[in-house]
Amino acid sequence: MPEISLKGVCDMHVHTNPDLRLRAYDDFELCDAAVRVGARAIVIKTHLGDTSCRAALTNHYNQIVHGENDFTMFGSITLNKCVGGINPIAVENALKLGAKVVWLPTQSARNHLLKMGKPTKDAVDMVVDGKVVPEMLDVFKLINEHDAVLGTAHVSPEEAFVVVEAARNAGVKKIVVTHPEWWIVGMTVEDQVRLVKDYDVILERCFAQNMGGGKYKSNLADNLAIINTVGYKNVMVDTDGGQTENPNWEIAMQQYMQYLLDNGTPEEHIRYMTHDLPCGLLGIE
Repeated sequence: MPEISLKGVCDMHVHTNPDLRLRAYDDFELCDAAVRVGARAIVIKTHLGDTSCRAALTNHYNQIVHGENDFTMFGSITLNKCVGGINPIAVENALKLGAKVVWLPTQSARNHLLKMGKPTKDAVDMVVDGKVVPEMLDVFKLINEHDAVLGTAHVSPEEAFVVVEAARNAGVKKIVVTHPEWWIVGMTVEDQVRLVKDYDVILERCFAQNMGGGKYKSNLADNLAIINTVGYKNVMVDTDGGQTENPNWEIAMQQYMQYLLDNGTPEEHIRYMTHDLPCGLLGIE
């Protein structure tokens, strides 16, 4: 098979420094790598809150250092305890500063804490007694107003179904189910099929998953299987990259795309999952 090109690729989930966990690249180094391979866009994510200002500074750096090119860095916000949990004020500020993705709690999600065997006294709950908390309705409204994306993050499958249904009822158009294959999230194939069938969500399927103890498991074979099960139009190829244990972002993305191509996925389908779909979610060409 010929080597697949990263020209125009878009990844909506990459971790960078500064962080409390050492990452492979800082924001500027990731920008350098993206420009080098001709990427179109990346969304940077942190468990510590908001990356919108970092993205803006990176775009300024890109213009100064690399001149005119097609790459854009985008920010996001993650609704962990450090930003007040389900905090519409924090969401509004991030979106006004250019954030494109609003993630539900990750490390503060009750599901995450339970799976990791940690105390849940500071858990951020977005679902109580089978319904979304009132603040979620305000978050949905803000996502609609700014044409942003809702990501389900590290919540449980049961919570994800409640949030997705409430979001759809509130008119949220862009919903991404965050790495449902990761054992912390723990969605079955049946869960994923049902979410796609009933709510037309996008399944974000990532390069590898953290199994604990610094060990990662490749998701590529399972990702190929889910693409064949639910159809490529409801799957987005992301890396969730940035870990020092995994290949650098551009290597991971190239390996992922090449795996799909080498295993029978048509190039036009790969382009849709890595170019057309994420760029559409971000509102860019």
